[in-house]
Amino acid sequence: MSFFSTRGGAAVTASQAILYGLAPDGGLYVPAMFPPISLQKIGKLADMDYRQRACAILKTYLEDFTIPEIEEALAAAYDEKKFDDPAIAPMKKIDDETWVLELFHGPTLAFKDMALQLLPHLTTLSAKKNGEEREVSILVATSGDTGKAALEGFKDVPGTSCTVFYPSDGVSDVQKLQMTTTGGDNTHVIGIHGNFDDAQTGVKNLFSSAEFNAQVNARGKVLSSANSINFGRLVPQIVYYFSAYADLLNEGAIALGDQVNFVVPTGNFGNILAAYYARNMGLPVGKLICASNRNNVLTDFFRNGVYDTRRTFFKTTSPSMDILISSNLERLLYECADRDGSLVATWMKQLKECYTYAIGEQRQEWMNDVFDAGYCDDMQCAAEIRARFETDHYLMDTHTAVASHVLKEYREKTGDMTPAVVVSTASPYKFAADVLSAVEGKEAVNGLDAFQCSEMLEKVTGVKVPAQVKALRTLPVRHKQQCEKDAMAEAVMEAFGK
Repeated sequence: MSFFSTRGGAAVTASQAILYGLAPDGGLYVPAMFPPISLQKIGKLADMDYRQRACAILKTYLEDFTIPEIEEALAAAYDEKKFDDPAIAPMKKIDDETWVLELFHGPTLAFKDMALQLLPHLTTLSAKKNGEEREVSILVATSGDTGKAALEGFKDVPGTSCTVFYPSDGVSDVQKLQMTTTGGDNTHVIGIHGNFDDAQTGVKNLFSSAEFNAQVNARGKVLSSANSINFGRLVPQIVYYFSAYADLLNEGAIALGDQVNFVVPTGNFGNILAAYYARNMGLPVGKLICASNRNNVLTDFFRNGVYDTRRTFFKTTSPSMDILISSNLERLLYECADRDGSLVATWMKQLKECYTYAIGEQRQEWMNDVFDAGYCDDMQCAAEIRARFETDHYLMDTHTAVASHVLKEYREKTGDMTPAVVVSTASPYKFAADVLSAVEGKEAVNGLDAFQCSEMLEKVTGVKVPAQVKALRTLPVRHKQQCEKDAMAEAVMEAFGK
Protein backbone atom coordinates (compact mmCIF):
# COMPACT_ATOMS: atom_id res chain seq x y z
CA MET A 1 0.00 0.00 0.00
CA SER A 2 1.30 3.42 -0.95
CA PHE A 3 0.65 6.60 1.00
CA PHE A 4 0.23 10.08 -0.45
CA SER A 5 0.39 13.56 1.02
CA THR A 6 -2.92 15.35 1.43
CA ARG A 7 -1.28 18.23 -0.43
CA GLY A 8 -0.30 16.19 -3.47
CA GLY A 9 3.16 14.89 -2.61
CA ALA A 10 4.85 11.72 -3.84
CA ALA A 11 4.04 8.20 -2.63
CA VAL A 12 5.81 6.49 0.27
CA THR A 13 5.48 3.11 1.97
CA ALA A 14 3.66 2.56 5.26
CA SER A 15 6.94 2.33 7.18
CA GLN A 16 8.16 5.60 5.64
CA ALA A 17 4.88 7.34 6.51
CA ILE A 18 5.26 6.19 10.11
CA LEU A 19 8.96 7.02 10.35
CA TYR A 20 8.77 10.55 8.98
CA GLY A 21 5.31 11.46 10.31
CA LEU A 22 4.64 14.58 8.24
CA ALA A 23 5.08 14.83 4.47
CA PRO A 24 7.78 17.21 3.15
CA ASP A 25 5.13 19.53 1.69
CA GLY A 26 3.48 19.88 5.11
CA GLY A 27 0.65 17.50 4.27
CA LEU A 28 -0.49 14.40 6.14
CA TYR A 29 0.02 10.92 4.74
CA VAL A 30 -3.12 9.08 3.63
CA PRO A 31 -3.52 5.56 2.21
CA ALA A 32 -3.88 5.09 -1.52
CA MET A 33 -7.14 3.22 -0.85
CA PHE A 34 -9.32 1.97 1.97
CA PRO A 35 -8.83 -1.80 2.12
CA PRO A 36 -12.25 -3.45 2.17
CA ILE A 37 -13.32 -5.62 5.11
CA SER A 38 -16.34 -7.74 4.14
CA LEU A 39 -19.28 -8.40 6.44
CA GLN A 40 -18.15 -12.01 6.60
CA LYS A 41 -14.74 -10.92 7.91
CA ILE A 42 -16.36 -8.50 10.35
CA GLY A 43 -18.45 -11.39 11.66
CA LYS A 44 -15.29 -13.43 12.24
CA LEU A 45 -13.82 -10.63 14.36
CA ALA A 46 -16.42 -11.47 17.00
CA ASP A 47 -14.58 -14.74 17.74
CA MET A 48 -11.20 -13.01 18.19
CA ASP A 49 -9.53 -11.25 21.09
CA TYR A 50 -8.43 -7.61 20.77
CA ARG A 51 -4.92 -8.38 19.54
CA GLN A 52 -6.23 -10.70 16.82
CA ARG A 53 -8.75 -8.10 15.72
CA ALA A 54 -5.98 -5.51 15.58
CA CYS A 55 -3.79 -7.74 13.43
CA ALA A 56 -6.66 -8.35 10.99
CA ILE A 57 -7.06 -4.59 10.47
CA LEU A 58 -3.43 -3.44 10.64
CA LYS A 59 -2.12 -5.95 8.13
CA THR A 60 -4.36 -4.46 5.43
CA TYR A 61 -2.52 -1.12 5.71
CA LEU A 62 0.98 -2.06 6.85
CA GLU A 63 1.92 -4.12 3.85
CA ASP A 64 5.67 -3.69 4.19
CA PHE A 65 5.49 -5.23 7.68
CA THR A 66 5.31 -9.01 8.05
CA ILE A 67 2.42 -10.54 9.96
CA PRO A 68 4.81 -11.94 12.62
CA GLU A 69 6.22 -8.41 13.07
CA ILE A 70 2.73 -6.99 13.54
CA GLU A 71 1.73 -9.78 15.92
CA GLU A 72 4.87 -9.30 18.03
CA ALA A 73 4.31 -5.55 18.23
CA LEU A 74 0.67 -6.04 19.23
CA ALA A 75 1.59 -8.58 21.92
CA ALA A 76 4.02 -6.09 23.44
CA ALA A 77 1.64 -3.12 23.15
CA TYR A 78 -1.52 -4.72 24.50
CA ASP A 79 0.08 -6.64 27.34
CA GLU A 80 -2.48 -7.36 30.05
CA LYS A 81 0.05 -6.11 32.61
CA LYS A 82 -0.29 -2.65 31.02
CA PHE A 83 -4.09 -2.68 30.63
CA ASP A 84 -6.32 -3.25 33.64
CA ASP A 85 -9.07 -4.95 31.63
CA PRO A 86 -8.37 -8.10 29.58
CA ALA A 87 -10.76 -6.84 26.89
CA ILE A 88 -8.34 -3.89 26.36
CA ALA A 89 -11.21 -1.73 25.02
CA PRO A 90 -14.32 -2.98 26.88
CA MET A 91 -17.89 -2.00 26.11
CA LYS A 92 -20.32 -1.01 28.88
CA LYS A 93 -24.08 -0.93 28.35
CA ILE A 94 -25.86 2.22 29.52
CA ASP A 95 -29.36 1.50 28.22
CA ASP A 96 -31.00 -0.54 25.45
CA GLU A 97 -29.74 1.77 22.69
CA THR A 98 -26.51 3.13 24.18
CA TRP A 99 -23.09 1.70 25.00
CA VAL A 100 -19.83 3.24 26.15
CA LEU A 101 -16.55 2.18 24.54
CA GLU A 102 -13.98 2.55 27.32
CA LEU A 103 -10.56 3.44 25.94
CA PHE A 104 -8.91 4.46 29.22
CA HIS A 105 -7.72 1.15 30.65
CA GLY A 106 -4.08 1.61 29.61
CA PRO A 107 -1.13 2.89 31.64
CA THR A 108 -1.92 6.61 31.30
CA LEU A 109 -5.72 6.31 31.69
CA ALA A 110 -6.54 7.86 28.29
CA PHE A 111 -7.46 6.66 24.82
CA LYS A 112 -4.09 7.76 23.47
CA ASP A 113 -2.62 4.58 24.98
CA MET A 114 -4.49 2.55 22.37
CA ALA A 115 -2.14 3.90 19.71
CA LEU A 116 0.88 5.07 21.66
CA GLN A 117 1.62 1.73 23.26
CA LEU A 118 1.96 0.37 19.72
CA LEU A 119 3.61 3.28 17.89
CA PRO A 120 7.12 2.87 19.41
CA HIS A 121 7.26 -0.69 18.13
CA LEU A 122 6.12 0.40 14.67
CA THR A 123 8.59 3.30 14.70
CA THR A 124 11.64 1.21 15.54
CA LEU A 125 10.63 -1.38 12.96
CA SER A 126 10.15 1.38 10.38
CA ALA A 127 13.61 2.76 11.10
CA LYS A 128 15.20 -0.64 10.53
CA LYS A 129 13.23 -1.21 7.33
CA ASN A 130 14.47 2.07 5.90
CA GLY A 131 18.11 1.76 7.02
CA GLU A 132 17.74 4.69 9.40
CA GLU A 133 20.63 4.63 11.88
CA ARG A 134 20.07 8.07 13.40
CA GLU A 135 18.18 8.40 16.66
CA VAL A 136 14.47 8.86 15.97
CA SER A 137 13.56 12.05 17.82
CA ILE A 138 9.85 12.23 18.56
CA LEU A 139 8.32 15.72 18.83
CA VAL A 140 4.87 15.98 20.37
CA ALA A 141 2.36 18.73 21.03
CA THR A 142 -0.26 17.79 23.60
CA SER A 143 -3.49 19.17 24.94
CA GLY A 144 -3.09 16.88 27.93
CA ASP A 145 -3.27 13.15 27.15
CA THR A 146 -1.07 12.53 24.10
CA GLY A 147 1.99 13.82 25.93
CA LYS A 148 1.98 11.33 28.79
CA ALA A 149 0.96 8.46 26.52
CA ALA A 150 3.84 9.24 24.14
CA LEU A 151 6.31 9.63 27.00
CA GLU A 152 5.21 6.33 28.49
CA GLY A 153 5.36 4.56 25.13
CA PHE A 154 8.81 5.81 24.09
CA LYS A 155 10.41 5.93 27.55
CA ASP A 156 13.82 4.23 27.36
CA VAL A 157 13.06 2.69 23.94
CA PRO A 158 16.52 2.24 22.34
CA GLY A 159 17.26 4.51 19.40
CA THR A 160 14.54 7.04 20.24
CA SER A 161 13.90 10.14 22.31
CA CYS A 162 10.63 11.91 23.05
CA THR A 163 10.11 15.66 23.57
CA VAL A 164 6.65 16.89 24.58
CA PHE A 165 5.30 20.46 24.50
CA TYR A 166 2.19 21.23 26.56
CA PRO A 167 0.35 24.49 27.37
CA SER A 168 1.57 25.40 30.87
CA ASP A 169 -1.84 26.54 32.07
CA GLY A 170 -4.03 24.45 29.77
CA VAL A 171 -4.04 20.94 31.26
CA SER A 172 -5.46 19.42 34.43
CA ASP A 173 -3.31 19.03 37.55
CA VAL A 174 -3.20 15.26 37.10
CA GLN A 175 -2.30 15.56 33.42
CA LYS A 176 0.56 17.93 34.24
CA LEU A 177 1.89 15.71 37.02
CA GLN A 178 1.67 12.65 34.81
CA MET A 179 3.98 14.33 32.30
CA THR A 180 6.39 16.19 34.55
CA THR A 181 7.07 13.17 36.77
CA THR A 182 7.90 10.88 33.84
CA GLY A 183 11.11 8.89 34.18
CA GLY A 184 13.43 7.70 31.43
CA ASP A 185 16.73 9.02 30.15
CA ASN A 186 15.30 9.91 26.75
CA THR A 187 12.25 12.00 27.75
CA HIS A 188 11.86 15.79 27.76
CA VAL A 189 8.77 17.77 28.83
CA ILE A 190 8.46 21.49 28.08
CA GLY A 191 5.64 23.81 29.07
CA ILE A 192 4.93 26.65 26.67
CA HIS A 193 3.39 30.01 27.49
CA GLY A 194 0.44 29.64 25.11
CA ASN A 195 -2.37 27.24 24.25
CA PHE A 196 -2.40 23.89 22.47
CA ASP A 197 -2.82 25.47 19.04
CA ASP A 198 0.41 27.39 19.67
CA ALA A 199 2.17 24.16 20.63
CA GLN A 200 0.82 22.23 17.64
CA THR A 201 1.61 24.99 15.15
CA GLY A 202 5.09 25.31 16.62
CA VAL A 203 5.79 21.59 16.26
CA LYS A 204 4.57 21.60 12.65
CA ASN A 205 6.81 24.58 11.92
CA LEU A 206 9.79 22.70 13.35
CA PHE A 207 9.09 19.76 11.06
CA SER A 208 8.98 22.02 7.99
CA SER A 209 12.05 24.11 8.96
CA ALA A 210 15.11 23.18 6.91
CA GLU A 211 17.35 24.98 9.38
CA PHE A 212 15.95 23.10 12.39
CA ASN A 213 16.12 19.76 10.59
CA ALA A 214 19.76 20.45 9.73
CA GLN A 215 20.50 21.18 13.39
CA VAL A 216 18.78 17.94 14.42
CA ASN A 217 20.64 15.96 11.77
CA ALA A 218 23.95 17.43 12.95
CA ARG A 219 23.23 15.86 16.33
CA GLY A 220 22.66 12.44 14.73
CA LYS A 221 18.88 12.56 15.00
CA VAL A 222 15.90 12.44 12.63
CA LEU A 223 12.51 13.96 13.48
CA SER A 224 9.33 11.97 13.74
CA SER A 225 5.91 12.61 15.25
CA ALA A 226 3.72 10.85 17.79
CA ASN A 227 0.80 13.21 17.26
CA SER A 228 -2.15 11.96 15.27
CA ILE A 229 -0.70 13.64 12.18
CA ASN A 230 1.36 10.41 12.05
CA PHE A 231 -0.50 7.60 10.30
CA GLY A 232 1.05 5.21 12.80
CA ARG A 233 -1.11 6.90 15.42
CA LEU A 234 -4.24 6.77 13.32
CA VAL A 235 -4.26 3.16 12.13
CA PRO A 236 -4.44 1.55 15.62
CA GLN A 237 -7.46 3.73 16.38
CA ILE A 238 -9.38 2.22 13.46
CA VAL A 239 -9.22 -1.11 15.26
CA TYR A 240 -11.37 -0.25 18.26
CA TYR A 241 -14.34 0.73 16.11
CA PHE A 242 -14.33 -2.71 14.50
CA SER A 243 -13.81 -4.24 17.94
CA ALA A 244 -16.79 -2.35 19.39
CA TYR A 245 -19.00 -3.61 16.57
CA ALA A 246 -17.76 -7.17 17.13
CA ASP A 247 -18.58 -6.89 20.84
CA LEU A 248 -22.10 -5.72 20.03
CA LEU A 249 -22.49 -8.78 17.81
CA ASN A 250 -21.31 -11.01 20.64
CA GLU A 251 -23.84 -9.44 23.02
CA GLY A 252 -26.67 -9.98 20.55
CA ALA A 253 -27.31 -6.24 20.60
CA ILE A 254 -27.16 -6.06 16.80
CA ALA A 255 -27.23 -8.46 13.85
CA LEU A 256 -24.40 -8.57 11.33
CA GLY A 257 -24.94 -5.70 8.89
CA ASP A 258 -26.98 -3.53 11.27
CA GLN A 259 -25.80 0.06 11.42
CA VAL A 260 -24.33 1.64 14.54
CA ASN A 261 -23.81 5.33 15.30
CA PHE A 262 -20.63 6.52 17.03
CA VAL A 263 -20.42 9.76 18.99
CA VAL A 264 -16.86 10.93 19.57
CA PRO A 265 -15.53 13.77 21.74
CA THR A 266 -12.75 15.28 19.67
CA GLY A 267 -10.65 18.39 19.27
CA ASN A 268 -7.94 17.42 16.81
CA PHE A 269 -10.34 15.18 14.81
CA GLY A 270 -8.09 12.10 14.81
CA ASN A 271 -10.34 9.88 16.91
CA ILE A 272 -13.45 10.40 14.81
CA LEU A 273 -11.43 10.29 11.60
CA ALA A 274 -10.43 6.73 12.51
CA ALA A 275 -14.15 5.89 12.69
CA TYR A 276 -14.59 7.42 9.23
CA TYR A 277 -11.78 5.23 7.90
CA ALA A 278 -13.46 2.18 9.46
CA ARG A 279 -16.71 3.13 7.76
CA ASN A 280 -14.95 3.45 4.41
CA MET A 281 -13.49 -0.02 4.91
CA GLY A 282 -16.96 -1.49 5.26
CA LEU A 283 -17.94 -1.16 8.92
CA PRO A 284 -21.74 -0.61 9.04
CA VAL A 285 -21.78 2.91 10.46
CA GLY A 286 -24.85 5.14 10.29
CA LYS A 287 -23.82 8.56 11.60
CA LEU A 288 -20.56 9.78 13.01
CA ILE A 289 -21.44 12.44 15.58
CA CYS A 290 -18.67 14.93 16.28
CA ALA A 291 -18.87 16.27 19.86
CA SER A 292 -17.10 19.52 20.81
CA ASN A 293 -16.89 21.65 23.92
CA ARG A 294 -17.30 25.44 23.93
CA ASN A 295 -14.43 25.66 21.43
CA ASN A 296 -16.95 24.58 18.83
CA VAL A 297 -15.09 25.32 15.59
CA LEU A 298 -15.83 21.81 14.29
CA THR A 299 -19.55 22.07 15.07
CA ASP A 300 -19.78 25.30 13.10
CA PHE A 301 -17.79 23.79 10.24
CA PHE A 302 -20.14 20.84 9.82
CA ARG A 303 -23.17 23.11 10.08
CA ASN A 304 -22.12 25.81 7.60
CA GLY A 305 -19.10 24.54 5.64
CA VAL A 306 -16.82 27.32 6.91
CA TYR A 307 -13.80 26.66 9.10
CA ASP A 308 -13.09 29.86 11.00
CA THR A 309 -10.58 30.15 13.84
CA ARG A 310 -11.22 33.88 14.33
CA ARG A 311 -12.95 33.36 17.65
CA THR A 312 -12.34 33.43 21.36
CA PHE A 313 -10.34 30.52 22.75
CA PHE A 314 -11.92 29.10 25.92
CA LYS A 315 -10.33 27.09 28.71
CA THR A 316 -12.88 24.45 29.64
CA THR A 317 -13.31 21.50 31.98
CA SER A 318 -12.59 19.22 28.99
CA PRO A 319 -9.11 20.60 28.21
CA SER A 320 -8.02 17.87 25.80
CA MET A 321 -10.56 19.36 23.37
CA ASP A 322 -9.50 22.97 23.85
CA ILE A 323 -8.35 23.21 20.24
CA LEU A 324 -9.21 25.54 17.37
CA ILE A 325 -6.96 24.09 14.64
CA SER A 326 -7.97 20.45 14.07
CA SER A 327 -5.06 18.92 12.18
CA ASN A 328 -6.67 15.64 11.19
CA LEU A 329 -9.57 17.38 9.49
CA GLU A 330 -7.15 17.79 6.59
CA ARG A 331 -7.39 14.06 5.90
CA LEU A 332 -11.17 14.31 5.64
CA LEU A 333 -10.85 17.37 3.40
CA TYR A 334 -8.67 15.29 1.07
CA GLU A 335 -11.54 12.83 0.58
CA CYS A 336 -14.08 15.64 0.36
CA ALA A 337 -11.99 17.25 -2.41
CA ASP A 338 -11.93 14.00 -4.43
CA ARG A 339 -8.27 13.61 -3.42
CA ASP A 340 -7.26 16.87 -5.08
CA GLY A 341 -4.12 17.74 -3.13
CA SER A 342 -3.79 21.18 -4.70
CA LEU A 343 -7.25 22.16 -3.46
CA VAL A 344 -6.43 20.97 0.06
CA ALA A 345 -3.16 22.93 -0.09
CA THR A 346 -5.14 26.03 -1.06
CA TRP A 347 -7.51 25.61 1.90
CA MET A 348 -4.58 25.11 4.28
CA LYS A 349 -2.84 28.18 2.88
CA GLN A 350 -6.03 30.20 3.46
CA LEU A 351 -6.23 28.87 7.01
CA LYS A 352 -2.63 29.88 7.73
CA GLU A 353 -2.88 33.33 6.16
CA CYS A 354 -6.53 34.29 6.70
CA TYR A 355 -7.47 31.95 9.59
CA THR A 356 -10.47 30.63 7.68
CA TYR A 357 -11.60 28.74 4.57
CA ALA A 358 -14.90 27.58 3.06
CA ILE A 359 -15.53 24.29 1.24
CA GLY A 360 -18.80 25.21 -0.49
CA GLU A 361 -22.36 23.98 -0.20
CA GLN A 362 -21.97 20.80 -2.27
CA ARG A 363 -19.02 19.55 -0.24
CA GLN A 364 -20.78 20.44 3.00
CA GLU A 365 -23.73 18.28 1.92
CA TRP A 366 -21.27 15.47 1.16
CA MET A 367 -19.96 15.67 4.73
CA ASN A 368 -23.42 15.86 6.25
CA ASP A 369 -24.32 12.51 4.69
CA VAL A 370 -21.91 10.95 7.15
CA PHE A 371 -21.33 13.46 9.96
CA ASP A 372 -23.45 15.31 12.46
CA ALA A 373 -22.04 17.64 15.09
CA GLY A 374 -22.91 19.34 18.34
CA TYR A 375 -21.28 20.96 21.33
CA CYS A 376 -21.65 21.25 25.07
CA ASP A 377 -20.60 23.96 27.53
CA ASP A 378 -19.19 23.34 31.00
CA MET A 379 -22.53 23.65 32.79
CA GLN A 380 -24.19 21.17 30.45
CA CYS A 381 -21.20 18.87 30.83
CA ALA A 382 -21.47 18.89 34.62
CA ALA A 383 -25.21 18.26 34.43
CA GLU A 384 -24.59 15.27 32.13
CA ILE A 385 -22.01 13.76 34.49
CA ARG A 386 -24.46 14.07 37.37
CA ALA A 387 -27.42 12.73 35.38
CA ARG A 388 -25.58 9.70 34.05
CA PHE A 389 -24.31 8.80 37.51
CA GLU A 390 -27.67 9.28 39.21
CA THR A 391 -29.71 7.58 36.47
CA ASP A 392 -27.36 4.92 35.09
CA HIS A 393 -24.79 4.63 37.91
CA TYR A 394 -22.08 5.30 35.36
CA LEU A 395 -19.29 7.78 36.14
CA MET A 396 -18.02 9.73 33.13
CA ASP A 397 -15.09 12.07 32.73
CA THR A 398 -15.69 15.55 31.34
CA HIS A 399 -14.86 14.65 27.71
CA THR A 400 -17.10 11.58 27.66
CA ALA A 401 -19.90 13.64 29.18
CA VAL A 402 -19.61 16.13 26.31
CA ALA A 403 -20.22 13.27 23.88
CA SER A 404 -23.09 11.88 25.95
CA HIS A 405 -24.82 15.27 26.02
CA VAL A 406 -24.36 15.76 22.27
CA LEU A 407 -25.84 12.31 21.62
CA LYS A 408 -28.91 13.20 23.71
CA GLU A 409 -29.40 16.41 21.71
CA TYR A 410 -28.88 14.57 18.41
CA ARG A 411 -31.56 12.03 19.28
CA GLU A 412 -33.98 14.74 20.36
CA LYS A 413 -33.33 16.65 17.12
CA THR A 414 -33.50 13.73 14.69
CA GLY A 415 -35.45 10.95 16.41
CA ASP A 416 -32.67 8.60 15.30
CA MET A 417 -32.53 5.80 17.88
CA THR A 418 -30.01 3.69 16.02
CA PRO A 419 -27.82 1.84 18.55
CA ALA A 420 -25.08 4.29 19.52
CA VAL A 421 -21.63 3.96 21.02
CA VAL A 422 -20.27 6.83 23.10
CA VAL A 423 -16.49 6.80 22.83
CA SER A 424 -15.04 7.34 26.31
CA THR A 425 -11.60 8.87 26.09
CA ALA A 426 -10.34 9.21 29.68
CA SER A 427 -10.75 8.05 33.25
CA PRO A 428 -12.83 10.40 35.40
CA TYR A 429 -9.88 10.51 37.79
CA LYS A 430 -7.79 12.51 35.33
CA PHE A 431 -10.28 15.33 36.01
CA ALA A 432 -11.36 14.43 39.53
CA ALA A 433 -12.07 17.98 40.74
CA ASP A 434 -14.46 18.76 37.89
CA VAL A 435 -16.15 15.36 38.09
CA LEU A 436 -16.56 15.62 41.88
CA SER A 437 -17.93 19.15 41.48
CA ALA A 438 -20.46 17.82 38.95
CA VAL A 439 -21.62 14.97 41.18
CA GLU A 440 -21.61 16.72 44.58
CA GLY A 441 -21.68 20.43 43.81
CA LYS A 442 -18.96 23.06 43.58
CA GLU A 443 -18.67 23.43 47.33
CA ALA A 444 -17.48 19.82 47.59
CA VAL A 445 -14.08 20.67 46.08
CA ASN A 446 -13.37 23.78 48.16
CA GLY A 447 -9.91 23.59 49.70
CA LEU A 448 -9.14 20.17 48.20
CA ASP A 449 -6.14 19.38 46.00
CA ALA A 450 -6.30 16.92 43.08
CA PHE A 451 -5.52 13.91 45.28
CA GLN A 452 -8.04 14.83 47.94
CA CYS A 453 -10.65 15.30 45.21
CA SER A 454 -9.84 11.79 43.98
CA GLU A 455 -10.24 10.33 47.45
CA MET A 456 -13.55 12.11 47.95
CA LEU A 457 -14.81 11.04 44.51
CA GLU A 458 -14.05 7.41 45.35
CA LYS A 459 -15.87 7.74 48.67
CA VAL A 460 -18.93 9.32 47.05
CA THR A 461 -19.21 7.08 43.99
CA GLY A 462 -17.57 3.80 44.95
CA VAL A 463 -15.46 3.95 41.79
CA LYS A 464 -11.87 3.10 42.74
CA VAL A 465 -9.04 5.59 42.30
CA PRO A 466 -6.60 4.12 39.74
CA ALA A 467 -3.20 3.14 41.10
CA GLN A 468 -1.54 5.44 38.56
CA VAL A 469 -3.20 8.48 40.13
CA LYS A 470 -2.35 7.41 43.69
CA ALA A 471 1.31 6.98 42.70
CA LEU A 472 1.60 10.57 41.44
CA ARG A 473 1.42 11.91 44.99
CA THR A 474 4.94 10.70 45.83
CA LEU A 475 6.70 10.90 42.46
CA PRO A 476 9.28 13.69 42.10
CA VAL A 477 8.77 16.35 39.43
CA ARG A 478 11.65 15.79 36.98
CA HIS A 479 10.75 18.14 34.14
CA LYS A 480 10.52 21.88 34.86
CA GLN A 481 11.57 23.42 31.52
CA GLN A 482 9.38 26.24 30.16
CA CYS A 483 9.59 28.36 27.00
CA GLU A 484 7.81 31.02 24.99
CA LYS A 485 5.78 29.83 22.02
CA ASP A 486 8.23 31.37 19.55
CA ALA A 487 11.28 29.78 21.22
CA MET A 488 10.44 26.10 20.79
CA ALA A 489 13.43 25.31 18.56
CA GLU A 490 15.85 26.67 21.14
CA ALA A 491 14.01 24.74 23.88
CA VAL A 492 14.40 21.46 21.98
CA MET A 493 18.12 22.03 21.51
CA GLU A 494 18.45 22.86 25.20
CA ALA A 495 16.65 19.64 26.08
CA PHE A 496 18.88 17.63 23.71
CA GLY A 497 21.89 19.07 25.47
CA LYS A 498 20.85 17.78 28.87
